Amino acid sequence: MLNCGACRSLRLAIILLCAAATLSAQSPSPPRAPTQSPSPFEGSVPGKPVPGVLPLSLQDAIARGLKQNLGLLLSSADIGSARGERWVQLSDLLPHASAAPYIDVTKSNLNEVGLSFQLPGFSTPTSVGPFSYFDARVIFSQSLFDWKAINEARSARQSVKSAEYTYRDARDLVVLAVGFTYLQAIADEARIDTADAQVKTAQALYDQASDQVKAGVSPAIDGLRTKVELQTRQQQLIQARNDFAIQKLKLARVIGLAPGQEFTLTDKSPYQPFESMSVEEALTRAYASRSDYQAAMAAVRAAELSRRASVAGYFPSLSFNGDYGTGGSHPSTATEVFDLRGTLNIPIFQGNKVHGEILQADAKAQQARERLENLRGQIDSDVRTALLNLQSSSDQVEVARSNINLAEQTLAQSRDRFSAGVADAVEVVQSQELMASAHEQYISSLYNYNYAKISLARALGVAETAVKEYFKGN
Repeated sequence: MLNCGACRSLRLAIILLCAAATLSAQSPSPPRAPTQSPSPFEGSVPGKPVPGVLPLSLQDAIARGLKQNLGLLLSSADIGSARGERWVQLSDLLPHASAAPYIDVTKSNLNEVGLSFQLPGFSTPTSVGPFSYFDARVIFSQSLFDWKAINEARSARQSVKSAEYTYRDARDLVVLAVGFTYLQAIADEARIDTADAQVKTAQALYDQASDQVKAGVSPAIDGLRTKVELQTRQQQLIQARNDFAIQKLKLARVIGLAPGQEFTLTDKSPYQPFESMSVEEALTRAYASRSDYQAAMAAVRAAELSRRASVAGYFPSLSFNGDYGTGGSHPSTATEVFDLRGTLNIPIFQGNKVHGEILQADAKAQQARERLENLRGQIDSDVRTALLNLQSSSDQVEVARSNINLAEQTLAQSRDRFSAGVADAVEVVQSQELMASAHEQYISSLYNYNYAKISLARALGVAETAVKEYFKGN
């Protein structure tokens, strides 16, 4: 079986892999070979250090993550890139104006171009010039109708919307990643307290067994058993402290704390009942709120408009070009000059270029529709899984609470029996093992319950707002 550290690493890897897959599925970039580089949601741009020890609540951690997390910052940059691409496409529909005044003085060698002949009493000169030219004009052009450019601009606008929805979804993913690491850190801190209490109990049991061995009322093996139990609990306490320190480092990286920043966790993770909802209600809310779903629909619309733009390659286009200025042999003698031109461009044969573009656009549109349908199914699975986990973990918390009370009674009775000499140390050690297991089950079930609430908020697409409602601070 996997230990707690392996389980949490596996869960975090799944979260970040899903986040990366979601963003890459919505990106127009071509697929790349998989790499071993960490997900951007694992990293951040560190902020400035804060003097002293920083108190950090779950809400504080999320707020910092929404400002410093690398995955969110990169997603924000993608919006700027999409907007830039939209302006590039719009430029084909907007007026263009430029000016290129020039003055030129030329002297040409006629022999160089082969103009040389002689007649009796006449011969061509070897050179002509110098001649001067001057021209200063404003050149402008305007597309009057280009259906291809129009649809490309529309497609780019949908791509901007998709990038904006992807950014909103990235905020939910940051909330999920921060919530995971913060709750896991809380669980690790609780394990330290539990392990410390178990060490004290094991120490008291060892002292009691040692006294009885010295008094000759218990065999030496009881002292050895309790000594082994004490050292086992001490090892677990050392490991728990190390796990907590490592988890705090992970949390600091996700939320962008300055390297070496000291901080304490102010929220503890109590059990707060959750008002359940039906699967149908949750799914309706998810399809309306999930930003990744909205981004996928915008990507489909962009792909369909891109296909229309490809088909428009067969259509004529109309443009207007003109220039106006002065020209002559010298600026002092320049006169008014202008040129106006309307052009109707009629494609006749382009070597099947348009056909190839249509095939590419069809494939991309089909991929976008398939990603949308896949995401719709994934949302259904996410919502149902989150609701099942929430109900299951809530029941587990109640059972674990009851189990702790039973384990405490069992340990107390075993110690009384050991003190009375009617039981040996084996029974007490086993009871302490049951107590340790009960506390671990309670910590794990409480963590799973709180994480299930964040997972449900993410599945509904309202993680950023719902987490304030589900975790009001402790």
